[in-house]
Amino acid sequence: MLRYVRIHSALFRALFLCFLAADAGAQSFWRDPYRIDSRTAPAPGTPWEATLPLPVVEQTPPLKPPPDSTALTLPELTEYALRNNPRARQAWFAARAAAAGVGIEHADELPTITGNVGLSRVRPVSGTSGAVSPWQTRYGPSVSFGYVLYDFGVRDDQIQSAEYRLLAANLNQNRVLQDIMFQVEQAYYRLLGLESLVRVNQLALHNIKTSLEAARRRRESGLATVADVYRTETQVAQAELNLTRSKGDLEKSKGLLANVVGLPVNTALQVQTLTTLPQIDQMTASLTDLIDRAKASRPDLVAAEAQARGARATASAVSKSGLPKIEIVGAAGRTFFEPERVPATNYSVGLNLRIPLFSGFRENYSKRLAVELASQAEASRDTLVRQTELDVWQAYYDLQTAASALTSTEAQVKSAEQTAQATLARYKGGFGTILDLITAQQDEVNAHVQRIQSHLDWYTAFARLNFSAGNALLGTRDKK
Repeated sequence: MLRYVRIHSALFRALFLCFLAADAGAQSFWRDPYRIDSRTAPAPGTPWEATLPLPVVEQTPPLKPPPDSTALTLPELTEYALRNNPRARQAWFAARAAAAGVGIEHADELPTITGNVGLSRVRPVSGTSGAVSPWQTRYGPSVSFGYVLYDFGVRDDQIQSAEYRLLAANLNQNRVLQDIMFQVEQAYYRLLGLESLVRVNQLALHNIKTSLEAARRRRESGLATVADVYRTETQVAQAELNLTRSKGDLEKSKGLLANVVGLPVNTALQVQTLTTLPQIDQMTASLTDLIDRAKASRPDLVAAEAQARGARATASAVSKSGLPKIEIVGAAGRTFFEPERVPATNYSVGLNLRIPLFSGFRENYSKRLAVELASQAEASRDTLVRQTELDVWQAYYDLQTAASALTSTEAQVKSAEQTAQATLARYKGGFGTILDLITAQQDEVNAHVQRIQSHLDWYTAFARLNFSAGNALLGTRDKK
């Protein structure tokens, strides 16, 4: 026997030495048998190259865009965006997934029933005499069940946690819809502002060309120098550049609006322009009321509270996971035999007391993890509370500032237009300098731009205040 062991030991050592002496390919195989290293880049600074065809991004179903001849209002654009923006579907499916999670947790309130059909072929051997019996085939169906009678409230805590997660998902969906509305408003007002800016730059280009013609006539009559003409030509080039840039920004804003609405960026959308000036007397709610309203009804803030409570319920369930469980179990089955014997039917029912004794301190660290995650969720909620207050505060005073700027910009535009007209008339009459004319025209353009910007600031601040306060509908007027 000892000689037999020595021979096999020598054989094992020989095989081991052969393995060590194998070529690099064999060693590589044992180190990486599935060749996973070849499926990544060979070095950190080397880009990865695909060896197999990459998956093709599925095309989304084509959406029917609005008719080209239809000028859409802001409410119409918003309604279209809520129906077509993929973020709305994403949030809705997330809420439905959370609802399915609630159903999963409620499933523990019912017993589990398992059916089984078994087939076995055995050749029994007597344990006392060692006699071997003939082959025997056994088959038949069976059914078993189990139900937890008492678990110290673990099941209830898990259901409560799932319910809070569903609540948070539903509230997050509402917040996503509000965010889509806010993005549509921003894109819409930006588009209108850039359309106005293009018109202002066109007017500015026309005015500076008029000044160029006046400078050329004065030079021909000997009342101006060639420097005046060159200076005016420079202003014409600058005006053309400003017009080109504003047109480019306008095209980008059209693509942004189409994207927010849920359409391809090259979709041509016609929007209705504003026919009235902002009604600055709409804002009647106080800052304190807006902050209180945001804390009470802003969906993402309430969702954060629900997530914190759900995390606490999960921590409570985990803390009870190490406690005993009482469950009832049972089974029933019928066994058939080959060669033919009388079938046998068996039944069983029992009451189990499961007492966790030791699992490598898993319960201790699971409790710690759940408690820390719950504390993190509460801290995230508190952070969002402070951010909500700041959002409302800043949006409120941005709206107040924009409202104050509306009146001053109107007066500024009127004064700048009159100054530019008077300066141009004086220059054509042979009085004043080209510098005075250019300065007056630039002041007029700047005044128009400031007026456009003030209108855009007011509308944007108004939309941001509604969004910060968590208002689902446009407007912040208090209904009494």
